Amino acid sequence: VLCFSSSERIHFKLHVYCFPVQVEKYLELFHLSQEKLKEVSARLKRDLIRGLGKHSHHRAAVKMLPTFVRATPDGTENGDYLALDLGGTNFRVLHVRVVEEQQRVLKMDSQICAIPQEIMLGTGEQLFDHIAACLSEFLDSQDLKGKTLPLGFTFSFPCEQKEIDKSILIRWTKGFNCSGVEGRDVVQLLKEAIHRRGDYDIGSVAMVNDTVGTMMSCGYRDQSCEIGMIIGTGTNACYMEEMKNVKRVEGEAGRMCINTEWGGFGDDGSLRDIQTEFDVVVDQTSINPGVHTFEKMISGMYLGEIVRLLLVRLTEDKLLFNGQTSEALLTPGSFETKFISEIEEEDTGLENGQNILTKLGVKCDPVDVRVVRLVCDTISSRSARLCAAALGTIANRIRVNRGLDHLKTTVGVDGTVYRKHPNFSEELQDTVRLLVPKCSITFLVSEDGSGKGAAMVTAVAQRLALQSRLLEDSDGEDEEVEEDEEEEDK
Repeated sequence: VLCFSSSERIHFKLHVYCFPVQVEKYLELFHLSQEKLKEVSARLKRDLIRGLGKHSHHRAAVKMLPTFVRATPDGTENGDYLALDLGGTNFRVLHVRVVEEQQRVLKMDSQICAIPQEIMLGTGEQLFDHIAACLSEFLDSQDLKGKTLPLGFTFSFPCEQKEIDKSILIRWTKGFNCSGVEGRDVVQLLKEAIHRRGDYDIGSVAMVNDTVGTMMSCGYRDQSCEIGMIIGTGTNACYMEEMKNVKRVEGEAGRMCINTEWGGFGDDGSLRDIQTEFDVVVDQTSINPGVHTFEKMISGMYLGEIVRLLLVRLTEDKLLFNGQTSEALLTPGSFETKFISEIEEEDTGLENGQNILTKLGVKCDPVDVRVVRLVCDTISSRSARLCAAALGTIANRIRVNRGLDHLKTTVGVDGTVYRKHPNFSEELQDTVRLLVPKCSITFLVSEDGSGKGAAMVTAVAQRLALQSRLLEDSDGEDEEVEEDEEEEDK
């Protein structure tokens, strides 16, 4: 069996299929050696520390946001929980039942509710009244109106979290522009809307970032899961950091989950040396130029466009399609990221490629299809290797934090790029092993991070609150005993 690095694989295919040497010149732009990946890792390591700092976080490209999630599941969680998942034009309401004895989610019912355009652009009160009404309808259907259940709230918009149950909306994205919400606590707005109805109540609320939900949903199945990673339309990661290093939150004992927001890595120019001219065009033509640099190099929203730009250049240089392009290929966004996965399929990839290119209106021969396949392979490979460098940085940080010679940990992972691409997960895992040999990482695909994960965050928060109350009660009893003994001594 031949085992190649991504660069060796490119050279091998170029040689076997007699591709022009000029094609190699372009593909080499996307190759990152192991040494270069280690450099990238060292830069991210510095950014993680800067983001955690009390006085340096405001200028950090990697924001390192405290989530106030202070533990992962320990397997004792049980009970009934509600979950709300709001992040687009639809939102979900869920009822999750967790059974401790079997360490599994026994039941999960959900309902999808649409958010009309007029509500997305209306007032905050209208939005939260709509959410509260849909939640009421769901509770009726589940016969849960008489119960006061805790709720996990996955709210996928930029927020500054102040506590587990307090989260301030920084700005709307994804087509929302509800007035009177930015700068306010979304948990409070939800509670006020429910109170206005008066026909049901909810218990404690836990705010959940989708990456944290990914980690927590996997953490219930595997208690060594302390990292969450999403690599889909966008990308992000979270992990359990030592509290003594989280300078923006008081207290030094224990750990806290940090939402890295690693998509912003490189926004300060630290990745400029590995950005290609095609990456620069993708950034400049995006809706948010200059931000989310790392995300634009590795996530599903942008990979297809990077491929398209390179195919256009190869065609202009008469290295593809006999130099004849098409209106479709020249249209931004026409080469979807899912095409990359379809073209890289082992058995059907070349046939898929022929069909996709025909639909894009270009005349291609078998060599053209193989070149396109190699372009897809090169760009998805770079994505996996960059992702591996970032993930390895986090795993190694956990190892060093704990003073371990060797770390065994699990990563809860989600996202269409990881799930759907035929080679991505394997290349990611192989590269992580090369970069951080002192870390043994198991990968666990998340099952519904925003549903089960939100329930788990809520369940763990309840468990910790109960432990804290029991500890306070115990301390109170000890003080009473001491006072009684002092009285007797008198």
